[in-house]
Amino acid sequence: MKIELFDFNLPDELIAQHPMEKRDHSRLFVIDRKTDERRHKHFYDIVDELTENDVLVMNNTKVIPARLIGEKEDTKAGIEVLLLKEIKPGVWEALTKPAKRIKVGTVVSFGNGLLKMQCIEEREEGIRVYQAIYEGIFLEVLDKLGTMPLPPYITEKLTDQSRYQTVYAANPGSAAAPTAGLHFTKELLQKIKEKGVEIIEVTLHVGLGTFRPVQVDDTNQHHMHNESYEITEYAAERLNLAVKNKKNIVAVGTTSVRTLESNYHNGFTAGHFDTAIFIHPGYKFKAVGSIITNFHLPKSTLIMLISAFYDREKILDCYREAIEKNYRFFSFGDSMFLK
Repeated sequence: MKIELFDFNLPDELIAQHPMEKRDHSRLFVIDRKTDERRHKHFYDIVDELTENDVLVMNNTKVIPARLIGEKEDTKAGIEVLLLKEIKPGVWEALTKPAKRIKVGTVVSFGNGLLKMQCIEEREEGIRVYQAIYEGIFLEVLDKLGTMPLPPYITEKLTDQSRYQTVYAANPGSAAAPTAGLHFTKELLQKIKEKGVEIIEVTLHVGLGTFRPVQVDDTNQHHMHNESYEITEYAAERLNLAVKNKKNIVAVGTTSVRTLESNYHNGFTAGHFDTAIFIHPGYKFKAVGSIITNFHLPKSTLIMLISAFYDREKILDCYREAIEKNYRFFSFGDSMFLK
């Protein structure tokens, strides 16, 4: 399909620059895909929308301070590195600016040498692969030197860094938050459990595949970047039991959707995997029955995913209604429940 088919006009004032003071007080746009009924609620009402027949699947990845500002060791030229994915211990794929200055063998220094990254491979689209050189524990070094990699459309400073983490974040490794999960509080999750809804956690470390814009006219030509994910033995067992018992799998966020749809082949399999799945109209869903998701960027792979799940025209009409009703968009915005 043509990229223009996923475009829409969004007033700048609806791009949320900061999170809601109370996570679950954000707004919730509920759409029943069977009847096309639309309802406008608050996120804490999600408890009323879920039933004992639902299984809630959440991505428990944790955002790392992946944005590093350093300098080339030889020329002292400024270099920005955004860590995307740990390929193997100490070896990182990273988006680099300006990438043209970084060749194989180039060393970038951060924090007066507290961390050094030596380029070992040049890839397309500004990506380089680095060998990290440091002493101690990498995440502790990163905590000292890195900052949260907020999306470029957020121009206001985030005073509380924890607000770019879900309350259930557990496994460090993401370059961006799975933002649909930012609306949940621990108290809300407890109410959901008390209602009899099972909650299952998976892990997908968000990298370039999720937030890289589509830059081709024909969406079929778009290339997704690999992201790593994990499904534990326990999660696979519970997911397979849910399928056996004909439960409805509710994915929290597009990253959970991509994890589940990538993994499901006549059942779920435990292990560590990579995925470059690109879900767009024409895709037939195998595992996911409902989606909780934020409002996405025009022409993004994320709006294509939810268009595949419901219907492109209906999704864009829902977006027009959300804009008319002043819903907040993108990472810190409001959310949609596609039942």
